[in-house]
Amino acid sequence: MADGTDSRIAAPSPAPPGGTTSPPPGGTASPASPASSASSASSASSADAYLERRTLRRGSAGWLLLTGLGVAYVVSGDFAGWNFGLAEAGFGGLAIAAVLMGLMYTCLVFAQAEMASVLPTAGGGYGFARRALGTWGGFLTGTAILIEYVLAPAAIAIFIGDYVESLHLFGLESGWPVYLACFVLFIGIHLWGVGEALRFSFVVTGIAVAALIVFALGAVTEFDAGRLNDIPVDHSAFGANTWLPFGLLGIWAAFPFGMWFFLGVEGVPLAAEETRDPARSLPKAMALSIGILLVLAVVTFLVTTGARGSAAVQDAGNPLVAALEGDGGPTALSRFVNYAGLAGLVASFFSLIYAGSRQLFALSRAGYLPRFLSLTSRRKAPYLGLLVPGALGFALAAGTGDGARMLNVAVFGATISYALMALSHIVLRRREPDLPRPYRTPGGIVTSSVALLLACAALVATFLVDKEAAFIALGVYVVAVAYFALYSRHRLVASAPEEEFAALAAAEAELERT
Repeated sequence: MADGTDSRIAAPSPAPPGGTTSPPPGGTASPASPASSASSASSASSADAYLERRTLRRGSAGWLLLTGLGVAYVVSGDFAGWNFGLAEAGFGGLAIAAVLMGLMYTCLVFAQAEMASVLPTAGGGYGFARRALGTWGGFLTGTAILIEYVLAPAAIAIFIGDYVESLHLFGLESGWPVYLACFVLFIGIHLWGVGEALRFSFVVTGIAVAALIVFALGAVTEFDAGRLNDIPVDHSAFGANTWLPFGLLGIWAAFPFGMWFFLGVEGVPLAAEETRDPARSLPKAMALSIGILLVLAVVTFLVTTGARGSAAVQDAGNPLVAALEGDGGPTALSRFVNYAGLAGLVASFFSLIYAGSRQLFALSRAGYLPRFLSLTSRRKAPYLGLLVPGALGFALAAGTGDGARMLNVAVFGATISYALMALSHIVLRRREPDLPRPYRTPGGIVTSSVALLLACAALVATFLVDKEAAFIALGVYVVAVAYFALYSRHRLVASAPEEEFAALAAAEAELERT
């Protein structure tokens, strides 16, 4: 608005039991005038109508489907991508980077689990930061998450096209027809309904995880520890040795590749409003997801490099297949793993589309982004929240064909959101120590402080790997910040759940000061 005031759709004030209005502190209740009662009723009706058109299907997922969702976000990263870190740091450097990134994600997930049990809304990280850091913190966190979940599916669509071409499926070549088919088919399933979507994701993820287990059992027979450190040493690098062939700085440069084993698992809380008993289901699912991913990361990393050698797989587009085939031709096992890799890509592509749509839905519902983007269909699916990012993702995939660059942009957005979510946990613990917490993070703020420090280190590491991608992400951020500063922050919707949680906290703080 021209006057800079906050133009919000008001939330109805719930009446206490008995239907009477609570008196103000230090006074008695005064009867409401007919005019004020009519105004309140009109405001409540307006808020109800607004939210009624922006409602997700409740109770569609339990802890098992949520665990599958958490693994689905990430599982494609076990099949490819992480191995490029070997060219940056060697086996030892990537191993250290993966351990540190695994620690970061574990700490972050447990911090998120606490906040999700307190604030179970579709906003996820945006909702946590909104309560802890205010509207600016909420917007910056939500935007960073949105960058990650819009860019990552576009990149994976390109990788799916490459797989389809390499497997000679239907005689297709990688290109826009394949990308379009991916977006149309899988967005269509999401539009059908969240329950159907999560069950589809669970099945495809199960196939991918089973393939990783079969791969490990087949490749471990070729394991030779002497092959792990077979990358030539760059003696000009500080601290270089056979364990760290590119020196100490290589460890830092490998951070983004260590993240590939876990990137996306933080998206589980975005399903909060569609979850049965979220205060219990979300923490359980998040803990199980990160546990499964840690095991898969260790097994995949060790077996792949030990079976064929780090040097042989460092540049491979499909490192697991390269580890199985070596210098020979395809085998029955390598073909199976190759097809299963496609299943892993589909699982991650499908689930990341889900995550992006829910983050966009929450930001739009609260007025941070255009409100029409949060409208839901009769099947309670945010159809514009699926179609608009899908169209953008397809345009990026078809227009650039550069999946690696888009993933690096996504990683940059992700690291910003991790730092802000970890900071939110610290602030909430200090500012609201008595807030009821159905689940409490083991280690408290020590855990979230570790996540914060490692997230900041990973953010800087993105500049070591791909400066252009980092600056592209910053450019997107600048445009988003300008939109929020000049327009949307004056038009937020007070009745959105994340905004109501924050308003309640502000009101309680004000009462304590009086």
